[in-house]
Amino acid sequence: MNDKWSDSSPYSLKDIYFWKITASLALASFFIFASMYAVQPLLPVFVEEFEVSVSVSSLSMSFTIIGLIVGLIMLGFLSDRMGRTKFIKLSLLGSIIPFLLMPLTDGFIVLIVLRLIQGFALAGLPAAALAYIHEEIEPKSAAFATALYISSNALGGMVGRVITGVIADVVSWQTAFYGLAISGTIIWLLVHLMLPRSSFFQPSNLRFKKDIEGFVFHLKNPALLLVFGLGIILQMSFTGVWTYFPFHMQEEPFLLPLQTISYFFFAYGLGVVGSPLAGWLSGFIGLKKVRVAGILTLSLGVFITLSNSLIIIMVGLCIACLGFFTAHSLTASSVSETATHHKGSASSLYLVAYYIGVSLGSSALAPIWHYFHWNGLIILLGLLPIAYLFFVHFATKFQKNKHLRGGE
Repeated sequence: MNDKWSDSSPYSLKDIYFWKITASLALASFFIFASMYAVQPLLPVFVEEFEVSVSVSSLSMSFTIIGLIVGLIMLGFLSDRMGRTKFIKLSLLGSIIPFLLMPLTDGFIVLIVLRLIQGFALAGLPAAALAYIHEEIEPKSAAFATALYISSNALGGMVGRVITGVIADVVSWQTAFYGLAISGTIIWLLVHLMLPRSSFFQPSNLRFKKDIEGFVFHLKNPALLLVFGLGIILQMSFTGVWTYFPFHMQEEPFLLPLQTISYFFFAYGLGVVGSPLAGWLSGFIGLKKVRVAGILTLSLGVFITLSNSLIIIMVGLCIACLGFFTAHSLTASSVSETATHHKGSASSLYLVAYYIGVSLGSSALAPIWHYFHWNGLIILLGLLPIAYLFFVHFATKFQKNKHLRGGE
């Protein structure tokens, strides 16, 4: 046993194991989120190759998220009882295998089923990573490790979309998936070798019934329901733009190849800046004000993509990314502040709400795209966050008046 493991204090920035944990989770996060969003630029390719509709093609994203949501709940429960590191490592391994099988299928249904299974496997990392960080690393250093982990989420999602789109256009989508499998295997080996075993993990002795009671408790809290709803709306609007963007770019007047379309996903780089910037600004002018500014910035960016100028569209996408990651990071932070008990299950519910938004932004918007195309879709997605702000304002006002009447 290593001396540090016998020590009573968690790791800090001065410890080599802090950097092993941070590097391992950053690598794992990079691959998991690259895998999650790798199909987004490929949706037009699936329409053509498998001869399916746009709405059916988008199921390759939606079913991944459905598997992820189920996995977040189930694997979150299990990691509280069986440990963190095994789920992190198994998550990587389980995410690699479908990439080896999907290129072998000729049927789109099989591909969707494999993406569903992959989504469940992907959930192992987010279900365990943050808890592992806060158990093994002292609070001040944990904030830095968490920031790097979240930045890797955005970076992985961006690179996964760009690289997959470029390789699919130059070679084939099958080659892109094999490339992801190879890179995932290398990352799995590095994580397997570097990630320290848990030193401060205390298995939960609570029955599953108690965890369910925690979820039910939060679902009865009107303030938390508004936060969960905001998570759904933010992600639905943001994902909706990126899901149908490749189809829009392949239409008149653009007629862009997939490789060129993939470069637009570099706008996600603003997400790496948005999260820490939001945290810094909220310390000066307050979380709610910065979050509202982020939501309005997201809507502004979405509306700008109505332009027919590629340069202006790229600017709009960058603004939307900055606004989204600002609003999302602060909304996630507000969950623990709003929850009075069972803070862990409250954070899990927010993640579930967040990914419900991803699923809705992938497939539920297909009829809007079919009947109203890009302009109709963008007007809806730009207005949704603004409309929800008004809804939150009036719902909060109603709750305050209700409490005042109850106190009379």
